[in-house]
Amino acid sequence: MKSLHVGSATIDIICIVAAENIERMTFTNEGKSFLMVESGRKVPAESITDHVGGGACNTAVSLARRGWRTEVLARVGDDLNADAVREHLDRYGVGQDRLITDPGAATGTSVMIASHDRNASIFVQRGANENLTPDDLPESGFAGYKMVYVAPLSSGSADCFPAIVAAAKRSGATVISNPGIRQLTSRTAAFIGALAKIDLLSVNRVEAEALVPAFAARSEGPDPVPRADAPALLRRGLSFGGFEMGLLRFLHEVQAAGPRWVCLTDGTDGAWLAAPEGVFWRPSAPAEVAGTAGAGDSYTSTIAAALTEGASPQDAMLEAAVNSASVVSVVDTTSGLLNRAGLDEARQRVGEMPLYRA
Repeated sequence: MKSLHVGSATIDIICIVAAENIERMTFTNEGKSFLMVESGRKVPAESITDHVGGGACNTAVSLARRGWRTEVLARVGDDLNADAVREHLDRYGVGQDRLITDPGAATGTSVMIASHDRNASIFVQRGANENLTPDDLPESGFAGYKMVYVAPLSSGSADCFPAIVAAAKRSGATVISNPGIRQLTSRTAAFIGALAKIDLLSVNRVEAEALVPAFAARSEGPDPVPRADAPALLRRGLSFGGFEMGLLRFLHEVQAAGPRWVCLTDGTDGAWLAAPEGVFWRPSAPAEVAGTAGAGDSYTSTIAAALTEGASPQDAMLEAAVNSASVVSVVDTTSGLLNRAGLDEARQRVGEMPLYRA
């Protein structure tokens, strides 16, 4: 099968700092943590390494490892970092014919600082990733792909999102969208208007809550009362900006706007999938966490590929969970991605993980 991955290509500089060398402050009510370092202080690091990342690259490598023929549509600068991106994609057999050189911008770069629970704080310079234009998206450019995967887009590139998913849908591809929080909050109406062209929408809990105000008024009445053994998010629901919404009602309302499948990931608390067969939850797979970067890309790309290939929701979620667990066992976003044999072996090792059907 053949897929096109639209989004970003970046160089990730990953810095691992021992917990005793950097302070962390956690707010109990807000559920947020902050890393703090003294101004002017030189902090020793356990490691500082650079890797190729970005949503388009990560997911293209994920499906290439699975055996798909993949290509990346993204912009890079005319610089040494772009050479590193091309070498990385070539190593994994990812097609580069749609990779566009932008001489007026640098290749995107991120700096990740990870400590304590390895959930990194990320500084981002998006560079050429912000500059996709309609001229980069000819109608003929979406023909022949079984899947078009649209990773997070920002600035000018995000303005192209409705045109991307519409052209991909007209081509007959399965259309996957994994938007970023900035795309959702700055272009909410345009994004919701494009949902009818999307087959699978995948968001994390924070991104889902950003959409709550737009969907809360679409239906009225009480949410179903969850069972006492229900996972935490089903019992708690979603809230944003004074709006609250039960999880099941949110998933059903988003599905009603167009997508066949809606996936909601919740970090270590597992993931939800609303499908025509029902709403399912699986926990995250056991993992020794070295870094959380790339976890969302691995989960969404794996579940998208499995569903497109015809797997059941339950099996697709299991594959996605074990692939994500493998990715977070290393610091970068792609070296932990499993091929088909590795996925089968990991599934056997994990066994039948718990499954909750709402």
